[in-house]
Amino acid sequence: MKPFFQFAVIAGIAGAAAGSTYWVKGPPVRRLVCDPSTLKADERCLQEISANEPILWVDARSRKDWEKSGVEGSVLWNLDPTENMQSFESEIASRLMDVRGVVVYCGDENCGVSRQVAARIRALGLADEVWVLRGGWRALHEAGRTRDSSPATSD
Repeated sequence: MKPFFQFAVIAGIAGAAAGSTYWVKGPPVRRLVCDPSTLKADERCLQEISANEPILWVDARSRKDWEKSGVEGSVLWNLDPTENMQSFESEIASRLMDVRGVVVYCGDENCGVSRQVAARIRALGLADEVWVLRGGWRALHEAGRTRDSSPATSD
């Protein structure tokens, strides 16, 4: 019975400490933070891209997600085998005249589809500068740049 009592006391103290921390400090902040020093060569942080910069945004998520909550003016290019890859290529090729580069994003920072789509765009020679957005759609949503979001307020 003694080990159970010791466990209950420790759990009670830990619970009380966690509860009082939550009460004093509030819930944890779960905003995405992009550290430029940790970026790979083909990645960019959203804060490095001005909202007015002539960029072509490429959404590598599903068509349904893109239509619901993509970046305004973005184009779709995903790896869904039911989609027409040639239409993706022609859509991007026709819009590259007036932009500085291409930024590909997908669901979040762990999504590898955006890197694969960026590699295909580079391989086709469609753009000089092609980047993957660190944080993906989540970074865009938190910044209020998607169709279904509003800018986050700072605490």
